[in-house]
Amino acid sequence: MDKIYLKGMEFYAYHGVFPEENKLGQRFQVDLVMKADLSEAAAEDNLEKSVNYAEAHQAVKEIMEGQTFDLVESIAESIASNILQKFNIVEQATVKVIKPDPPIPGHYEHVAIEITRAKT
Repeated sequence: MDKIYLKGMEFYAYHGVFPEENKLGQRFQVDLVMKADLSEAAAEDNLEKSVNYAEAHQAVKEIMEGQTFDLVESIAESIASNILQKFNIVEQATVKVIKPDPPIPGHYEHVAIEITRAKT
């Protein structure tokens, strides 16, 4: 299975369990890996047989900036589900949602959740 990557997409959004997260917002990063058979797209040099990166980015952006979730798990689930529905060629989607600055004490690079979902 071939892979299409959209890595390090950045958004400012209002997700989180704490009221200040929903009011003030924060930065998020999203990595998306889509598994699909790209042999036909490559052989024909035809975008219609692949995934348009701009459309995939827009699909993620609509969820990140257009909805509010308490859990990053719910964000990732929504993105994966949307990608699998929107792009027929995609058989599996792995979504990593990263919170670089969560409102918790301590020193760390970031916190994140990663899920993988596949068509059944």
